Amino acid sequence: MPRSAWKGPFVDFGLLRSIIKKQQSPKDKSLIKVYSRRSMILPEFVGLEVEIHNGKSFQKVLLKEEMIGHSFGEFAPTRKIFVPKDKKKNKK
Repeated sequence: MPRSAWKGPFVDFGLLRSIIKKQQSPKDKSLIKVYSRRSMILPEFVGLEVEIHNGKSFQKVLLKEEMIGHSFGEFAPTRKIFVPKDKKKNKK
């Protein structure tokens, strides 16, 4: 069941604070690290490059207009793609 419309989109406060800080100082070249995979992507985030934590490492993602309304977690998969061992042997 989706979140109620009257509540608005969920964005973690720490993430929102770091993105506002990043927008105020555009000279800073460091990427924003996102641990809150459940936070929604807002229109203000478009054009930023962030690193989304997948449980083990970070994956770089450029936020585009099509991503608005989706959560950060949708763009950093947490599981590896399964490849059977016999196919691995044939590739060598």
